[in-house]
Amino acid sequence: MAEELQLEEIEVLKSIYEGDENFKEIVKTLPAFQYKISNKDELKTFLLEIVWEKEYPDTKPQINLDAFYNKHVSLKVKESIINKINEEADQYLGTAMTYTLIEWVKENADDLLADQPDDGESLVNQESTSSNCEAIEKLDLDDADKPGLVEKQKKLNLSKQQKKKMFDQLNTKGERPRGWDWVDVIKHLSQSGGIGADSAHLASIGLVPQFGSPDDRRYYFNKHVLTAP
Repeated sequence: MAEELQLEEIEVLKSIYEGDENFKEIVKTLPAFQYKISNKDELKTFLLEIVWEKEYPDTKPQINLDAFYNKHVSLKVKESIINKINEEADQYLGTAMTYTLIEWVKENADDLLADQPDDGESLVNQESTSSNCEAIEKLDLDDADKPGLVEKQKKLNLSKQQKKKMFDQLNTKGERPRGWDWVDVIKHLSQSGGIGADSAHLASIGLVPQFGSPDDRRYYFNKHVLTAP
């Protein structure tokens, strides 16, 4: 029975809105229709989508305002419009109501959009700020049970100079070259007094005294001179 009523209503809708560019039947799993509510003020224009459930019209249709065309409409206004249309639909259960709902929205568009911000830029900033706050709150909640993560994040907060120093130590592959910390090895040996005794070991890993003297504090590595402090 519901299917027969739906087929009849589809034919009526096509007949009524024939030639109306604002009306469009959408190909979906369920019957769906869109109507563009026009206004001279672009911020007061939106796309209404009505989707029929299998039991429609014994059940209310779905009211959808999630189309990209409605990106300028605030979430608060969208929720308000949907709630008011659903309230209007309650009195028409069991009867064809799509045409009635579309016309009701057209007639009451100004009231439905009364709370819509006039400044589109302010609206974008408002939505963006809201989304960022939600994301930060979610991160805080997700990380609340990870006590070690906060400490790790603090350690990673490096200054620009520290970050540049780390970057300068990387090669073209983003890796530190072999021997990048060998100056530290020489420094350690010079401070511990073992630089002379470990000259043979330094030579075995490619560090060769510049003048062959165990007391010399300059070393060759890949033709570069490394000087122990």
